[in-house]
Amino acid sequence: MAEYSFAYPHLLWLLLLIPAMVAWYILRQKSRYPTIKVSGLQWADNAPVTMRHYLRHILFGFRMLAVAFLVVVLARPQTHNVWEEIETEGIDIMISLDISSSMLAEDFKPNRMEAARDIAAEFISGRRNDRIGLVIFSGESFTQCPLTTDHAVLVNLLREVEIGMIEDGTAIGMGIATAVNRLRNSDSQSRIIILLTDGVNNRGAIDPITAANIAASFGIRVYTVGVGSRGAAPFPVQTPGGVQYQSIEADIDEEILYEIAEITGGRYFRATDEDKLLEIYSEIEELEKSLIDVRHFSANREEYRAFALLAGILLLAEWLLRVLLLRSIP
Repeated sequence: MAEYSFAYPHLLWLLLLIPAMVAWYILRQKSRYPTIKVSGLQWADNAPVTMRHYLRHILFGFRMLAVAFLVVVLARPQTHNVWEEIETEGIDIMISLDISSSMLAEDFKPNRMEAARDIAAEFISGRRNDRIGLVIFSGESFTQCPLTTDHAVLVNLLREVEIGMIEDGTAIGMGIATAVNRLRNSDSQSRIIILLTDGVNNRGAIDPITAANIAASFGIRVYTVGVGSRGAAPFPVQTPGGVQYQSIEADIDEEILYEIAEITGGRYFRATDEDKLLEIYSEIEELEKSLIDVRHFSANREEYRAFALLAGILLLAEWLLRVLLLRSIP
């Protein structure tokens, strides 16, 4: 249950001005008109008395209520510990990132791995309403971060990913299966996997097509991205004399990646440079939109707006009555 308080409660003492103003108003009414002595008031018995003579006190009442509400506004009423259910556009996304040694190739700057990591971080930061998680794979796969809306934590965990964290190889099927396991219990209408790899499946207990069929059975779309330029790419090799470079050809199993996308209702993309990879993320972003419920916690919520609105309405009503209806009352 929400708690109610004021940011500046000492300002509520200003409400004591209202009784003083009421007393001043009553005294002023008694001494407002001059008196004269006359022989009799019989001539005034039939003088008309209209409602405007009584309504003149409403002007003062409106003003006092407006002052009271303005004092409350100055004290800044707030509620605390408020949970709000917000319906917003968003999707559940698992990024499955290949961290095999071939991702060190430098056809991307500074290399495939770092470029993929930096662009993924940029994508994550721009998807404020999405739940996003991260799976990494090479010879094996594991979840680096489960689905979360805490994107700062996710980006930090992404920055910690390095080649060599797990045994080398390319277990594409396992990269998909681990991501599916994280998404299968999600109730979002749109659940997707973005799989980035630069190789051919050569490891893992689950082959890519079987993993794709599992994903399709849960209604999860897989967008596959082949990372690597067309042609030879410089690859650093550590030798006793220092780092030397050799040329390697991009060995991407595009046929399998296309089939995975086809089975799951996703799409296959080829990223030949950093700009193309960024463009692919933007295209996926446009392809996938749905509504999810996000439960948002607000530590402090300002509640003064209603009081400010009431004060404004009362002051406007006083002015309109004075100008249009009671203008002849002195």
